[in-house]
Amino acid sequence: MNASRRTWLGRASAMLLLGSGLGITRPLLAQTPRPAAAGPRVVLLGQSVPLTGGANEIGNAFAAGSRLAVSDFNTRNATTGLQLKLLQLDDGYDAARAATNARTLLGANKADMLFGFVGTASSEAGAKVATQQGSLLFAPFAASDALRGPEHPHVFHVRPGMIDEALKIVRQCATVGQKRIALVGDDDAMGRAGLAAVEQAIAELKLPPLVASALVPAGADKLDAALKTVQQQTPQAIVLVSLSGTTASAIRKLRKSGYTGNFMAFSIVGIDPLYAELGKDIGGIVISQVVPSPRPSAIPIVKEYLAAVDNSDQTASYEGLEGFIAAKAAGEAVRRAGRGFNTATLQRAMTAMTDYDVGGFRINLRPGLRDNVRSIDLISISADGRVLR
Repeated sequence: MNASRRTWLGRASAMLLLGSGLGITRPLLAQTPRPAAAGPRVVLLGQSVPLTGGANEIGNAFAAGSRLAVSDFNTRNATTGLQLKLLQLDDGYDAARAATNARTLLGANKADMLFGFVGTASSEAGAKVATQQGSLLFAPFAASDALRGPEHPHVFHVRPGMIDEALKIVRQCATVGQKRIALVGDDDAMGRAGLAAVEQAIAELKLPPLVASALVPAGADKLDAALKTVQQQTPQAIVLVSLSGTTASAIRKLRKSGYTGNFMAFSIVGIDPLYAELGKDIGGIVISQVVPSPRPSAIPIVKEYLAAVDNSDQTASYEGLEGFIAAKAAGEAVRRAGRGFNTATLQRAMTAMTDYDVGGFRINLRPGLRDNVRSIDLISISADGRVLR
C-alpha cells in the first residue's frame, strides 16, 4: 500500500469539519444573502453526502474532490460575475436523512440545484424531492438505472449507468470463458439495482442466466448460509455488488472455504476502503472504474485534478477525481446557461451537453440515453495495493 493511500485512510474521518453532525461548518463561500443584480451571481449547489456511516470513505473523497473543482471554478471566473458555492450536508448513508437534507437545501438554503448525492437510495430520495420542488439533481453517485429513463428529465448523470458497468464485467467474464456467473450483494437499493443490471447485461449478451444470486441483509448474520448456497453452484466468477464491508467479508469466507474462481466488483465498492479491509488479500480482484486512474498521466483532467490535490490537504483517489469531474461539469453547465439562468434554461444547457470533453474524458449528460463503455476500465489490485490494468 503506498504512502498516499495510507495517509488518505488515516485522515478520512477528519477530512471535514462537521457542524452539529449535519453540515460543513465552513463552506467554500460564506453563507450570505444573494448579492444584488449588479454583483456576482452566486450559484448554490446543495449536496447530501455520507460524511459518516457505512459509505463515509467514498462520501468524504467524492465531497473533497467536488470542493477542489468548485474552488478552481471560482478562481477562473473571478472576473466574470459567476461564482459557485457548495453546501454539503451529512446524511450518514441514510435515504431518509438524504430526503430531509434535500428539502432543507432547496427550501431553507435556496439551492439552485441538488448535486452529488451518494448512494442508490439517497439518490432516489434526492430525485424525488427535486421533482416535487421543480429543481434538478446533478451527478448522483451510484444511482439506480431507473433514474436514467426519459421520465426523469431533471436528473443528469456524469457517471455511466450500472448496466454499463455490468456489461463491461459480464463481457470480460465471457471473453475468458467464464459463463457460470453468480452474484452476491447487499440487500438494499444498490444491491437490487446491481442484480437487475447484471441480469440485463447477461440477457443482452445472450449468455446463460446467473447460476446463483444472494442479496444479504446488513447485520443479519446470514452471509455464511448465502455464500454456501452460491458456492454449491460452482460459479467460475462471482460479481459483488456491495460496499467494502460485505465485499471483503464475502471474499475472505469464500477463499477460506476453497473457492478459487474470480471476483468482479462494481466501482461503488471503493478501492481504498476495500484495501483497508482486505490488505494483501485484495490481490486478483477485478474492479470496474468509471473515471481514469488518479495517478500521474497525460490526461488533462487528471493533471488538473492532481495539481489541485497538490495545493490542498487531500490525497488523490478515484472517488475524489469523480467528484472533481462532476463539479467541473456542473460549473460548465452553469457557465453555458449564463448568470441570468433559471431552472429551465439550466436544464436546456445540460441536455445539450451530449459529448462534453471535460479534459480528455468525455461525458454525456442527456437524460434518457444509455452511455457506452468507453469510459469504463477494468482494473485489478495486486497484493501490495498497486493498481494494475
